[in-house]
Amino acid sequence: MTPTDTAELAQKVERLKRDKRAVILGHNYQIPEVQDIADYLGDSLELSRIAAGTDAEVIVFCGVHFMAETAKLLSPAKTVLLPDKDAGCPMADMVTPEALREFKKQHPGAPVVAYVNTSAATKAESDICCTSANAVEIVESLEADQVIFIPDRHLGSWVQEHTAKRIILWDGYCATHVRISAQMLQDGKQKYPEAVVMVHPEVPAEVRRYADAVLSTGGMVRYARETEAQDIIVGTEYDMAYRLQKENPDKTFHIIRGAVCPNMKKITLPKVAAALEKMQYRIEIPQDIAARAREAVERMLQVGN
Repeated sequence: MTPTDTAELAQKVERLKRDKRAVILGHNYQIPEVQDIADYLGDSLELSRIAAGTDAEVIVFCGVHFMAETAKLLSPAKTVLLPDKDAGCPMADMVTPEALREFKKQHPGAPVVAYVNTSAATKAESDICCTSANAVEIVESLEADQVIFIPDRHLGSWVQEHTAKRIILWDGYCATHVRISAQMLQDGKQKYPEAVVMVHPEVPAEVRRYADAVLSTGGMVRYARETEAQDIIVGTEYDMAYRLQKENPDKTFHIIRGAVCPNMKKITLPKVAAALEKMQYRIEIPQDIAARAREAVERMLQVGN
């Protein structure tokens, strides 16, 4: 689209948003033009909690399916729209409710900690949820000596490094974060020797060792604001750097090329406009699944509070 097309479409989205009493949520990994029209930017849980506290009747979640589901769990009376019905998460798909039930039989008594990057149906089979920011805190809050951690084995190994409890790992991973290699960080440091390196805990352990800070996306926002470093290598999905650069124009952010989430890129400005215009695609969760999944999320929020 030309800059004029983008501007006109952004104005249309604004009109539709007012007419539909909607709020637009944009994940940190969204393309720039979608980030620019979002009312709020953040990670999936942060955005869902913000939306629940607004008087909006409609939530347009510019992210992937499990994120929109989480928003629906926390705002069951609101209409939640996902602009592209095929925007999914391969890692979330790596664990199913059926497979998890079988896995629990192999580890009786071990509570299940589900990363929010899971479907509502999988959350419903879990004891408590966590985010990348609070995963260690959530595991430490449980009385059990061993816990099942799903689905990301890399985030789980990060938790294992920070707790004496035994973490039983599910063999899942984020296809975007595993593209980031230690060599990429070494090359970045060689090119920008004064730069600090921050990575997401979803990267493999051998990559985390080369980082100055291991942070959730929300943690990256704070770190970028507070660090005295002028050059920062961003070890996560590359459009995270767009927000960081916009909020910190006096600093320079260097992306890891190839760290792209194709599902996040399925959300475009025309699709956001179509979602509002046609009220598509609505997120619906069966009542019994929603009730159990909501409990797992609320248990997490109680620990945080």
